Amino acid sequence: MKIFISSDMEGTAGIVHWDETEKGKDGYDHFSQQMTREVAAACEGANAAGATEIFVKDAHDSARNINPELLPENVRIFREWGRHPYSMMAGLDESFDGVFFTGYHSAAGMNTNPLSHTMNTQNMYIKINGEICSELMLNSMTAAYLGIPVYMVTGDKGLCEWMKTKCPGTTVVPVSEGFGAGSISLHPSKAVKLIRENAEKALLANKKDCMYPLPEKFNVEICFKKHMKASGAKWYPGCRQTGVYTVEFDAVDYMDVLKFIYWVL
Repeated sequence: MKIFISSDMEGTAGIVHWDETEKGKDGYDHFSQQMTREVAAACEGANAAGATEIFVKDAHDSARNINPELLPENVRIFREWGRHPYSMMAGLDESFDGVFFTGYHSAAGMNTNPLSHTMNTQNMYIKINGEICSELMLNSMTAAYLGIPVYMVTGDKGLCEWMKTKCPGTTVVPVSEGFGAGSISLHPSKAVKLIRENAEKALLANKKDCMYPLPEKFNVEICFKKHMKASGAKWYPGCRQTGVYTVEFDAVDYMDVLKFIYWVL
C-alpha cells in the first residue's frame, strides 16, 4: 500500500501568527517541530495499517520545514518545489493508493482560521463553480483527477467540517478552532496522538466514500487584493477580466485549471 502525504503548516496545532510559519522568525522552530511530529504520526498510523511506502510532500512556504530524521524509514520526502502545476501535490501519480493531508487550513474567504488564505495572501478568495476554494479543495481534486481517494485530513475545525460535507468517509482530525485573530488548540502531544490513531483507522474506509467529487466542468474566479494583478492575469489565454479585482477562467480538463492557477495566481 502506497500513501501520499501533503503537509502544510497553518493548520498545525497551536499556530496563530504568520511569524510562527516563517523560517527565522519567532516561534518557527517550535511549530516546524510540531509540524514534523504531526507528519510522523500520520506516517506511523499508515504503517500500522499496512502501508509499505509513504511519500511526503513538504508543501509549506520554503518546502523545507519537516525534519526527515524524525520520520519512519520507509518514507521518501519531497522538499523544495518541483515547479509543476500539481504544486503541493507534486510527486503524486496513479500508483498511489491514498492521500493524507496534514496541517491544512481554511480558505481565503473563510473566518475559521486566523491565517486563512488560498495559495498566497494576494487574493481575497478563489471560487470554483461559485464555491469558496481552499488549498484542500484544489489538492483533493488533483487526487480525484488521478483516481485516488483522500483518507484523512488534519487541520482547523472549519476546514475539517467542510471536508465531511464533500467526502463523508474521509477521516478528519481537527486540532484547532479559529476564534477571531486567535485559535483554541489541542495540547500538541494530544494532537499527535489523535493523528496517529486516526491515520490507522482512516485506511479502513471505503474508497468510494473518500473520493472527492470532481466536476465535469470548471469555472474559476479569482478576486485579487490589488487591481493590477487582475489587469495582468487577463493576458493568460482564456482568462477574462470581469471586474476591477476579478478574473474568470473556464475549463473542462482539470489540468487546465491547475495550469491557470499556477501561472496566474
